[in-house]
Amino acid sequence: MKQLLVRFLSLVFVATIYCIPALTQDGIRITGVPLANQRSGHPDNVLSPGFALVKIAEGTDKLENPSGLITNFGFLNDASVQPFEATHTEADENLYLVFDHNLGGPTQGYDYGRHYLFQGHENGVPLAYVTRINLDVTDPAHRITLLTPVNANGVTGFGSIDGSTWNPFTRTLLFTQERGSGGGVIEITPEWPSQVRTLDGFLGKGGYEGIHPDNRGNIFIVEDVGGTTVNIDPTNPNSPKAARQPNSFVYRFVPKDITDLTKDGILQALQVSINGTPLVFGSNPSADVFSDAQLQLHTLGSHWPVRWINVHDSRACAPACASFNANAEAKTAGATPFQRPENGVFRPGSDFRTFFFDATGDTNALSGGVPALAARGAWGSIFRVDFSESGNDGVISIFVLGDAAHASFDNLSFADRHTLLAAEDRGDGLHAQLNLLDSVWAFRVEGDGDADPRDDFTDARFIALGRDTVSEHDAALIGTPGFQNDGDNEPTGLHISDGATSIQRLLGSKRNLEDARWFVTQQHGNNQVWEIVRQNDDRHEHGDRD
Repeated sequence: MKQLLVRFLSLVFVATIYCIPALTQDGIRITGVPLANQRSGHPDNVLSPGFALVKIAEGTDKLENPSGLITNFGFLNDASVQPFEATHTEADENLYLVFDHNLGGPTQGYDYGRHYLFQGHENGVPLAYVTRINLDVTDPAHRITLLTPVNANGVTGFGSIDGSTWNPFTRTLLFTQERGSGGGVIEITPEWPSQVRTLDGFLGKGGYEGIHPDNRGNIFIVEDVGGTTVNIDPTNPNSPKAARQPNSFVYRFVPKDITDLTKDGILQALQVSINGTPLVFGSNPSADVFSDAQLQLHTLGSHWPVRWINVHDSRACAPACASFNANAEAKTAGATPFQRPENGVFRPGSDFRTFFFDATGDTNALSGGVPALAARGAWGSIFRVDFSESGNDGVISIFVLGDAAHASFDNLSFADRHTLLAAEDRGDGLHAQLNLLDSVWAFRVEGDGDADPRDDFTDARFIALGRDTVSEHDAALIGTPGFQNDGDNEPTGLHISDGATSIQRLLGSKRNLEDARWFVTQQHGNNQVWEIVRQNDDRHEHGDRD
């Protein structure tokens, strides 16, 4: 087994040493970083030449309005009751917004500025929460505001808050909880004090991650729920159980009233047909994992028809609809399961008809090292869907089939029409197996409509993520009984936007990238939020540069 892992590692170096490609379009040049950081010590972050990191916040920063155990940006105040250290709250996706007025805050009459960065924190039930970094404020006493204080029981009631988006049609923020059948969507008003409600009766409960509206007011959601593990060799019951049955879905909620998501609507899920037969969830996990249909779905150059199918109709029960299990109903409806989709984005300038989403895969080298599983997306994958003018059907193709060098994709963001950035989330296990930390990749996107998106395909490593000393310490404790935190740093919260709140400049339109700002979070460890700037960018005179 050790020889197998050494061979994987050599493949990683072969894939990255032979050249450092460059992506150049719309004035953005990403030269690339040749190698990922190895998993030893606490290496620095390495960015493509011409870019730098400016620290925006870190875990020890005090909250303006502490509430119960929630006192700091990235750490709970529970060190006295934990066997090792305080709980790290894992700030996740960033959401940058610019308003034409002061949103207000706990201090009446204080000017909180106009530029804000929102985060959901991914720690577990019942103390996940939402923060707002007031980017125009320099006073640390008012720099970071808690939007979801604890209730009378000392908890928020939320868990694993992950994805986030702005819905300009409802003028609200949407956050997702990646909690399996206990997850769902949270809606928050931006002005202080924020009004918070869940949408479980309409969008359902599920392990939701990425969430984005389109220009028609529909809400796209991708779900990350791991499936049953199966043997990597179906003929050998003693082989490792490291491959997972596809178990997650891509959803679209079509509201009756785009200005209020609780006025009822229909939740739909994506269905792919392979050679005329819908690819659906089966009763035999191993047969699903090794199916020919999964191979065809992940074959580069293939195109398969897709359509939206109805999963749940809330029109008869609104406005008092009971919650429901979206994952279970998607399976019953015959939707197509994927291997842990994490995020999805619309291609700028596509009129919201081209949608990219990624699947993390198995995050295990034992699975990825089996050619039959690698060909079925074990290392992770990125899909492209080109919808018809109606938006109700279209074609899907595999854009990136992962390998040992490009693996476990998570957050996605477009830097321009032709540059898709994808962050990795390999996890502690795969980091250790391959002795590699995560990267953020830049992929060149070609083609329009039904054209092959891989024409003249190139990629470049945009960031080789490092590891801070706290993360290094935590990684050494993984597996220790009673230890509650994750280890190695992870790049998440990858977000590029001009912060516009109008329908016309919705994220996913080309105009939203004009004068955009770039953000990324180095999750776990110190839980640091960074702004990515070009080194000749003089907008930021303050802040620690990495």
